[in-house]
Amino acid sequence: MSHEGLWQQLVELDGQKTARRANCRYITNPDRYIVTLLQNSYVVNLAGREIFSAEPGSPHTPAGFIQQLCILAYLINAKDLPVADKLVRAESLPGGQFFFRGPHSLPTDKLEQAFGNQPDRLYEAAKQFDAKRCEFGDASVQLYVLPRIPITIVIWRADEEFPARASILFDQTAAAQLPLDALQAAVNLTVDALVKAVR
Repeated sequence: MSHEGLWQQLVELDGQKTARRANCRYITNPDRYIVTLLQNSYVVNLAGREIFSAEPGSPHTPAGFIQQLCILAYLINAKDLPVADKLVRAESLPGGQFFFRGPHSLPTDKLEQAFGNQPDRLYEAAKQFDAKRCEFGDASVQLYVLPRIPITIVIWRADEEFPARASILFDQTAAAQLPLDALQAAVNLTVDALVKAVR
């Protein structure tokens, strides 16, 4: 079974308290959580140890490996904390300076390729994720990957002097809500979804 260690941790937690921490729903008989990931609802079935879509158009579609990782890690680790409304780079998160390197680098290159020549396309791509426009760079949005984890994406347009640039910023509380490996996975899901939305 995928993520067996995470499932073992989750089933031992108090359902109501976990739902409060994670700002999601907990339903009994059978025991399950309803969690939103990138504006899609998922059922986390504790008895069957399975996660599947609760969306009307694709009911019972199993969540992918990365979606499962993000949801399980979030339910286990989430804290009942308000967002700090203070944006930081990945390297400024506790442990981030050493983690977000090499194979763990954030996928800003994908954003630059998709939106660097036409930054306004970011707004179109982000609509389906209920994103909020921001005032950074040539285009920027903030969207919630999970209920307590906003991510801000900033694009600077390519011009004759400089190539396109992209930044991915986090709320200061992000590392309290998700371990860094799951946070990186959540960013990868978000970026892939945005790039797919403009194709």
